Amino acid sequence: MARAEANWERLVRAALRGDRMGGVYGVPASGIAGNVPSSLGNNTHIDEVLRAADEIQDEDPTVARILCEHAYALAQNLDPNSEGRGVLQFKTGLMSVIRQKLAKREGGAIDRSQDIAKLQEFYKLYRERHKVDELCDDEMKLRESGVFSGNLGELERKTLKRKKVLATLKVLWSVIEDITKEISPEDAANLISEEMKKVMQKDAARTEDVVAYNIIPLDSLSTTNLIVTFPEVRAAISSLQYHRDLPRLPNTISVPDARNSDMLDLLHCVFGFQKDNVSNQREHIVHLLANEQSRLGKLSGSEPKIDEGAVHVVFSKSLDNYIKWCNYLPLRPVWNNIESLTKEKKLLYVCLYYLIWGEAANVRFLPEGLCYIFHHLARELEVIMQKQTAEPAGSCISNDGVSFLDQVIYPLYEIVAAEAGNNDNGRAAHSAWRNYDDFNEFFWSEKCFQLGWPWKLSNPFFSKPNRKEQGLISRNHHYGKTSFVEHRTFLHLYHSFHRLWMFLLLMFQGLTIIAFNNGNFDTNTVLELLSLGPTYIIMEFIESVLDILMMYGAYSTSRGSAITRVIWRFCWFTASSLVICYLYIKALQDGVQSAPFKIYVVVISAYAGFQIIISLLMSVPCCHGFTNACYSWSFVRLAKWMHQEHNYVGRGLHERPLDYMKYVAFWLVIFAAKFSFTYFLQIKPLVKPTRLIISFKGLQYQWHDFVSKNNHNAITILALWAPVATIYLLDIHVFYTIMSAIVGFLLGARDRLGEIRSVEAVHRFFEKFPEVFMDKLHVAVPKRKQLLSSGQQAELNKLDASRFAPFWNEIVKNLREEDYISNTELDLLLMPKNIGGLPIVQWPLFLLASKVFLAKDIAVDCNDPQDELWLRISKDEYMQYAVEECFHSIKYILSSILDKEGHLWVQRIFDGIQESISKNNIQSDIHFSKLPNVIAKLVAVAGILKETESADMKKGAVNAIQDLYEVVHHEVLFVDLSGNIDDWSQINRARAEGRLFNNLKWPNEPGLKDMIKRLHSLLTIKESAANVPKNLEASRRLQFFTNSLFMQMPLARPVSEMLSFSVFTPYYSETVLYSIAELQKKNEDGISTLFYLQKIYPDEWKNFLTRINRDENAADTELFSSANDILELRLWASYRGQTLARTVRGMMYYRKALMLQSYLERMHSEDLESAFDMAGLADTHFEYSPEARAQADLKFTYVVTCQIYGVQKGEGKPEAADIALLMQRNEALRIAYIDVVESVKNGKPSTEYYSKLVKADIHGKDKEIYSVKLPGNPKLGEGKPENQNHAVIFTRGNAVQTIDMNQDNYFEEALKMRNLLEEFSQNHGKFRPSILGVREHVFTGSVSSLASFMSNQETSFVTLGQRVLSNPLKVRMHYGHPDVFDRIFHITRGGISKASRIINISEDIFAGFNSTLRQGNITHHEYIQVLFFFNL
Repeated sequence: MARAEANWERLVRAALRGDRMGGVYGVPASGIAGNVPSSLGNNTHIDEVLRAADEIQDEDPTVARILCEHAYALAQNLDPNSEGRGVLQFKTGLMSVIRQKLAKREGGAIDRSQDIAKLQEFYKLYRERHKVDELCDDEMKLRESGVFSGNLGELERKTLKRKKVLATLKVLWSVIEDITKEISPEDAANLISEEMKKVMQKDAARTEDVVAYNIIPLDSLSTTNLIVTFPEVRAAISSLQYHRDLPRLPNTISVPDARNSDMLDLLHCVFGFQKDNVSNQREHIVHLLANEQSRLGKLSGSEPKIDEGAVHVVFSKSLDNYIKWCNYLPLRPVWNNIESLTKEKKLLYVCLYYLIWGEAANVRFLPEGLCYIFHHLARELEVIMQKQTAEPAGSCISNDGVSFLDQVIYPLYEIVAAEAGNNDNGRAAHSAWRNYDDFNEFFWSEKCFQLGWPWKLSNPFFSKPNRKEQGLISRNHHYGKTSFVEHRTFLHLYHSFHRLWMFLLLMFQGLTIIAFNNGNFDTNTVLELLSLGPTYIIMEFIESVLDILMMYGAYSTSRGSAITRVIWRFCWFTASSLVICYLYIKALQDGVQSAPFKIYVVVISAYAGFQIIISLLMSVPCCHGFTNACYSWSFVRLAKWMHQEHNYVGRGLHERPLDYMKYVAFWLVIFAAKFSFTYFLQIKPLVKPTRLIISFKGLQYQWHDFVSKNNHNAITILALWAPVATIYLLDIHVFYTIMSAIVGFLLGARDRLGEIRSVEAVHRFFEKFPEVFMDKLHVAVPKRKQLLSSGQQAELNKLDASRFAPFWNEIVKNLREEDYISNTELDLLLMPKNIGGLPIVQWPLFLLASKVFLAKDIAVDCNDPQDELWLRISKDEYMQYAVEECFHSIKYILSSILDKEGHLWVQRIFDGIQESISKNNIQSDIHFSKLPNVIAKLVAVAGILKETESADMKKGAVNAIQDLYEVVHHEVLFVDLSGNIDDWSQINRARAEGRLFNNLKWPNEPGLKDMIKRLHSLLTIKESAANVPKNLEASRRLQFFTNSLFMQMPLARPVSEMLSFSVFTPYYSETVLYSIAELQKKNEDGISTLFYLQKIYPDEWKNFLTRINRDENAADTELFSSANDILELRLWASYRGQTLARTVRGMMYYRKALMLQSYLERMHSEDLESAFDMAGLADTHFEYSPEARAQADLKFTYVVTCQIYGVQKGEGKPEAADIALLMQRNEALRIAYIDVVESVKNGKPSTEYYSKLVKADIHGKDKEIYSVKLPGNPKLGEGKPENQNHAVIFTRGNAVQTIDMNQDNYFEEALKMRNLLEEFSQNHGKFRPSILGVREHVFTGSVSSLASFMSNQETSFVTLGQRVLSNPLKVRMHYGHPDVFDRIFHITRGGISKASRIINISEDIFAGFNSTLRQGNITHHEYIQVLFFFNL
């Protein structure tokens, strides 16, 4: 038995140690500490205890055993009968390593005092070993050194170590506290001294920043997250605090010591919202307020107060849909007058709305249903506000206490789920079950108030469908569709597009009549054209009949006005068709002079005039405004009602007059071209053949018996006209495509798309990039304006280059990290910081490579005067820059390293050269044929100086400079020395004494060292870099980025003032990271994935091997000897496939870009000169800056909603470990998932669902942030929208970019995100933008010919087509997932997608429909792009 126990213990400990070691191949393994069942309610604390036990196992196994025992006790208390899923297995595994617990089960006794003493003793030793006080002091000193400190990397390491040590100490202290409760207070006081207790409490207070939080630590103070020090955040937090107008909280409500009670605590008490929902929405609202305040300006003072304007913006955006809903019904809002609302009251309503929204689960797809709930809860709140002490709301009181979820949301969810469960997986007829829209449309009429408050569950609205034995659906009290029923029928081909059918048929009929009358408009032609009247009215009659048929199934629940309108239209068009057809037939019989003809003309004219007037009033913007103003007139209301049913959505869909004119002009051109083509090339040429065929008499056909006689050869004529009619119906798309291509090309040319489309163009225009970058992507710099106004162009160019360099260099470094360029190309592409003493702009080496040697050859071969020589060199601007830089660099370097006479010699030499240039004597004073010798000596000097200082190197440098002296004086320079005879005498005397260059100062300063290395490169690189970068993808990216700098885009605001945004990626079970097995697995052709990638990306594979310090000819098996290399290999391959890892890396570039921008802006704003001198630090240290990280986190959030991540963890799937690895590598990444907890309650199986948000903790493990209970299984409709809906509550900001996991991003594109977000504030039409469309690039174009075609098709047609749909047509919808949504607009109107099963199978397009119908505006922008992967 003892041996078995020992084996169990070794097995479990091995698992724990594997967990600590990080698992195999860089994938974190999950031991017992990582597999605490989610059914244990307090599993987070148990996991922390076990993790601490694993951490100290090697230091003190006894203490580790005590911690394991305590974890077991916690699990036993939470689930004593092991009813939860996985609890029994967990306890069994844990019990095997706890011998003392086994002894207790067998009747043995445990001395707790010994455990306490042992824990206390170990606490002291652990604290001393890790020097906790010294560690905290060192961290504080580094933190106080400021943002410009070069020790940011050391600060990061100190902070991480301090967090880990204090996290372990916190667990030890919590275990000691729990164990002391099991003994008497007197014994506990004797075991733990007051001094030791104070030390432990002090250490516990230092661990406040290891408490779980998402972005803003509200429930605990933090010394590492500086986001809480921002004035706007502090003001937002204080604005929510309790005030005197609120009723007192009951004593049962506890508030963390780190904060004061606030409005959300009151709402939590009154309505019973879940604790984590309250915490989540508290941060959400603080985040919204802080970001709105930041856009209004910085706050000052020690206790900043939120601005009234910021509160009003958040209030008006959040409750805009509620206000419109009240106005539509009509219904008075819960407030009497919005102008009289105080700031505190507005915030209270905002808090209430978001708490409702955050816990609504699937009911979030019913935005007007949420308005109904908010309206009643707010009224209840008004009553409770009048009381002295807060008390629970009557609508939320249940048998188990106060629960908003159980009493308000669950009844709605239950009926929605019941309907969804009877849709036969979407195969049932749509008329047989209610979807999300049906439920929501019920709240578009005053009938919804029949549901009462609290819910009247006896109302037919809540009746559940029942299945009959035959599979049909029935109800005890039938409650059908609301106002629309979608029937599966081919009649939709006519019904949905009846206006187009009518237009095309009437035009074809009219053109045919004119053609058969030879184009003459005589009386006969007019009479025949009047036949259009019966045609039109008959088609309208058919449409009215289809309206009645299509609405079958919704008559019992639709509004009376809607039913009346359908029946009225049917009666009207029935009578009209009979009257008009009768009059026209009588007119044909009696002639044009008859009374029936005159009556017919009057009726048709009146009807046509009326229809034209109504169309103008409803369509033309200026007329539409007139009808709105006259809506109180009964005639106007009747006309609008006849024209279109009045619903909550779809109202006011009209644009500005200019946009309307552009739309009309676009289609007029298309119709003019189409109908001209139809008339002259289709109809008119068939008139004569048709008449000829009709005139044939007595023709004998072999099939004559199958057709009637005397039919004028109708079958032949039908065969003749059928192709024409078919082409007529289809060619409108051809003309639209042509027109769209022309307009799209002109718009692209106007926007300067494609101006830079080659590497040569990047080289040619590079000197313009700093200026346009500063104009578009950089915030305004006061010094730049001064230089611009004073005309100091040289200083301005250098300033622009110094600001542009850090961003360009970071772009290039990311290309290297992604293995698109080699180390050599990296050195060539990097741009000098331009912060040194040189009076010129230093350009990247790839522009200047080999230019010095070309200039040298020109100078050696040229016998022309100085002006001609310089003119020949200056024809190539970069050759001129290379020569000037070499001249100034040589002077600066030699002047910096030489002292006294040596420095004087440098001054005299260069003064002489400059004097010779000024006198135009350079050809006679310098022997250009000897320039190669000078270059050789300079190369020798620079080659030595760029090395590390040593005695031998210093001696060699002195000798090299002496050789340079000899060449200059004896072979090259013939300058008159008589002007400075004293100086030259001093120089010659020093040389004679051998001390001219002896006082050499070795260049150890980084800036000077970089200048020397650059000079050495300029003087040694003889090959042209005209094709750098060589990689096609790298060159394409640089071309697009640099081209976009010349395009029109909003100006960038500082990071602190930009709009905040989230990125949202849905994930199910796709590949996260390729495993080694997947990479080595061969297909039927014997080709492995890794081999395939190596062959299609040969240069990137070579760059990858160089980056990990492997030989480029190394075999694949050599990489498997190192765990780090294996992880890098997996990442390299995954970044070239359709994986979640690639998407996460791309989206996290947003944070990296914001950190760099924020870091540089902070430096420039706090100390301009100091920042200018230290800008070089940004290249290395900006990612470690606490201020930059905090600012980026306030503006950017990334949530990946991994729906089954909990199941994957439970089953030990590799996807779960890979997702955990992604969280470790990206600290700002958040994973949302649905946790399914199975347990037994009251002897019955119970399943509960939770929406959870986790991040990686300091140990690299999952740390639960929020856990919000759901009313049931959230997947009632389409999987992807439901996956998004459950996690959307964890997003933040003003905007959200929806990204699928087959998309990627670039760092250089991320720099333009804040410009794109400013489009929400730009004028794009009558309505403010609600969705910003973004250009896509297919990055799989190199995989195959099909992929290349798809890539070109995406660029040529899809992007061009969306460009035209956006402008001038203004009808672009949402077609994919790089688009950026106005987050507040959409989450208050049903979300970013629709989820009804099968009906909303393409959730993208329905999101666009919903946005447009609710008066949104969808735009398209092409100066920024996102990558897209076609799965071929």
